[in-house]
Amino acid sequence: MEFHPQPTSGTARPWAFPEPERGALPNGLTVLRCHRPGQQVVAVEIFLDAPLEAEPEGLDGVATIMSRALSEGTDKHSAEEFAAELERCGATLDAHADHPGIRVSLEVPASRLAKALGLVAEALRAPAFAESEIERLVGNRLDEIPHERANPSRRAAKQLSKELFPADARMSRPRLGTEETVRRIDATAVRAFFEAHVRPSTATAVVVGDLTGIDLDALLAETLGDWSGDAGQPRPVPPITADDTGRVVIVDRPGAVQTQLLIGRIGADRHERVWPAQVLGTYCLGGTLTSRLDRVLREEKGYTYGVRAFAQVLRSSGPDSGGAAMLAISGSVDTESTGPALDDLWKVLRTLAAEGLTDAERETAVQNLVGVAPLKFETAASVAATLADQVEQHLPDDYQAHLYARLAETGTVEATAAVVNAFPVDRLVTVLVGDASQIEEPVRALGIGEVSVVPG
Repeated sequence: MEFHPQPTSGTARPWAFPEPERGALPNGLTVLRCHRPGQQVVAVEIFLDAPLEAEPEGLDGVATIMSRALSEGTDKHSAEEFAAELERCGATLDAHADHPGIRVSLEVPASRLAKALGLVAEALRAPAFAESEIERLVGNRLDEIPHERANPSRRAAKQLSKELFPADARMSRPRLGTEETVRRIDATAVRAFFEAHVRPSTATAVVVGDLTGIDLDALLAETLGDWSGDAGQPRPVPPITADDTGRVVIVDRPGAVQTQLLIGRIGADRHERVWPAQVLGTYCLGGTLTSRLDRVLREEKGYTYGVRAFAQVLRSSGPDSGGAAMLAISGSVDTESTGPALDDLWKVLRTLAAEGLTDAERETAVQNLVGVAPLKFETAASVAATLADQVEQHLPDDYQAHLYARLAETGTVEATAAVVNAFPVDRLVTVLVGDASQIEEPVRALGIGEVSVVPG
């Protein structure tokens, strides 16, 4: 019996993360463009320098409400009309607020880019902020809060921020506001925040996709170029400080059959030389199914479906700004296994410090992180989002392109030192969302820090 011959792989082609072309419009808007042949869905990311730190006292959440309200009507279109116009373009528009600022994200077929960019420019130039729409958005946000409180992973994240950061720091409080602060938000507060912080001179637009046949300069001039505003004043950025004294906080959920784990501290961000080694070491520790934590807690012990270690940049204003990343380990285990799982997790960390990573672990991590990059950035949206990340973190335009080379060059010893420094066994804040009556005593017996219990 004869079969068709087995397919063979093609010739490997060199790949590098695309470097954008940088420019600016007369109104001060910075523009990064990246021509990606074949990407017929164009992605636009607009970064607005309106960080959560700038929210007025007692109005936490106003940045979120404002970002959601940008697509809820303008001086030319009602909320319903604006949504209908977007739909006619085949476009999706989203906006969200985070510690660095507000991101407005657009995806649209290249053939409809002009119309869709005109709508985005309209939303940035003259949003309606109608009282009825703001009231609706506030009501929606208030409805979300109980659901977030009931979600163990969201509740753990909220508690960890409260534990790590000083009470007067914006990072210690929920990013989207609390019930008390959100209730105070009205159309007047939203418009005041918009007028104080949203302007083209402090914004950046990233445009990625197949720009063949598109006169992007003319298109930008006709749309975002019509957006005006004053230059604004530089805003002081407070340093990030955190208390990572080793301790355990149990968020009591009587009757819970699982315990949500979130173990974290603050560490180096992307401006520090150790970042590539930290990324590599953290991936070896808990980045995938082949990592040490999964191998022990999932494969060998069966405590969990998966445990992940990660680093998430919180805010960065430059190499000397005191930026920081959240270094964390997260997962969930059944209630009875909480004590043993934590004990074994600490054993993994201690073994890592004593014996280090292996060359095989380092090689697997490099292959996964570097080898998958061309697939990760196949879409225009993924490229645009990463370029916008670089903008908000004040990184050079070629940062991501060089990161993969640095990851490939990082040795096993360097990666080991970085991950051990990132997760020192005596400087970790552990948050457990679970049944305190069942897990408190086993956790106390571990001796990994003072244990306290707070209501769920």
